[in-house]
Amino acid sequence: MVQLATRGYTLFISLYVLMHFIGSLTGGEELSTTLSLLGLATFITGYFFLPLKQAWISILLVVIALIVHISAGTSLIQASMSGFTVMSGLISLLLIVPMISWVLEEKPYIESVINFAQKLLNTSRKFYFGMMVITQIISYFLLFGSIPMVYGMINDFLSNQKGEVWENYKGTALLRGFSLTTLWVVSIPSFIFAVEALGASLGLSILQGFFISFVGILLSVLFSYFQERHYGVDLTAGIQEQLAKIAEQKKQETEGNRDALEFGLLFVTLFGSIFLLNAIWDVELLLIIPIVIVAWVILYFIIRRRSSAITENGKIYVSTSIPKKAQQFSILLAAGFLIDAVNQSGYGEYIIDGLFYVTDAVPFLNFLWVLPFVVIILGFIGLGPLTVIVLVSGILQGVDLPYPPEIVVLGITSGSVISIMLSPLILPSIILSSVNRLSIIKNGWLFNYRFALVFYVMVQIYLQLFVVFFL
Repeated sequence: MVQLATRGYTLFISLYVLMHFIGSLTGGEELSTTLSLLGLATFITGYFFLPLKQAWISILLVVIALIVHISAGTSLIQASMSGFTVMSGLISLLLIVPMISWVLEEKPYIESVINFAQKLLNTSRKFYFGMMVITQIISYFLLFGSIPMVYGMINDFLSNQKGEVWENYKGTALLRGFSLTTLWVVSIPSFIFAVEALGASLGLSILQGFFISFVGILLSVLFSYFQERHYGVDLTAGIQEQLAKIAEQKKQETEGNRDALEFGLLFVTLFGSIFLLNAIWDVELLLIIPIVIVAWVILYFIIRRRSSAITENGKIYVSTSIPKKAQQFSILLAAGFLIDAVNQSGYGEYIIDGLFYVTDAVPFLNFLWVLPFVVIILGFIGLGPLTVIVLVSGILQGVDLPYPPEIVVLGITSGSVISIMLSPLILPSIILSSVNRLSIIKNGWLFNYRFALVFYVMVQIYLQLFVVFFL
């Protein structure tokens, strides 16, 4: 029964994504009913094999949506026809982004990049900075899968360096590095959804997010200096010891340099293609990014004369990976149903009006001070940044705010940065704890709460100065 449900789920979600692309490219409104029915079928089928501990969040969201519909007197039939189409673009993106990993598995690209940059990473501060940058680059391709990948490579490199001081050093760099990507990386679903939903400029949002992210990296490097002094351990000596061993055992190979340069070219072509197509084709980013990724992956394997690898990877992905995403997709379908309920009922405006009322009642407080805490608080009850940003952005989408959309995007995504670092219920923290064997509380809250507080203040200074000087 479970195996049959899994196959049915894979079929329904694949047809759902295919129907989304056909409908988006042809503009066929008549396909929306078919898309809704496929979304509903996908949602229901997932519960035949999802355990309750994975299904409870999506069930809760649907129950809340039903309560909203019943209390507002809106049509449940109409809601079912519209609610399960809201997240089709985001689900399509999440289904296709992992295809990028097929390319990265072809060659030891990441190892070559680290090997290529060895001379630039010869102190603890430079190495920490390098870990954060590499994590952000790999996150562009693998999302939160970058955490175990980069940790594994760094752990192999620092194989003789053990203890909490080293785990703090590695863990904070990876978790903070990944969390900061939600401010600017175009393949991060939560970021791109916020940009799309709020009608923000992609270029300005990325530029602004990249600037804040870079300052956040420098701030984290400064924190690592004080943390190293707190532990009283010379981390630079340990890093240089490992570099010396590598220099003795293996000389830098030309092939390694070529792989590192090839990786840089892959990054530029993927990133640049998305920007170019967005500039010349007037369609949603949630449609452009998956199309670019599919074309980029196929072209890569054709150039390498490895077309058979597309079929091989595709079979494994369909049979194994897609069913593992059932929890994430179920939450998104439920979140779309809830967003549609809130928008249809008009309750979204009441929620935002309530937040404005609170901020007006407190002197020197405005909406932007409170907005990140919405994401943070929901993160501490188990809702990941993607789900929260989808909900908050979806509600804000229909509200006239007195701030530029790029500023609102930064306010929301800054909350996701802090939520990822601190919440023990968010997937990146759980993944990090599974590889470094420290508790989730220690990896998240204990190692990062001071940094999170300073980061929040830093972002708010930027936001409030913008409000003062430009509004």
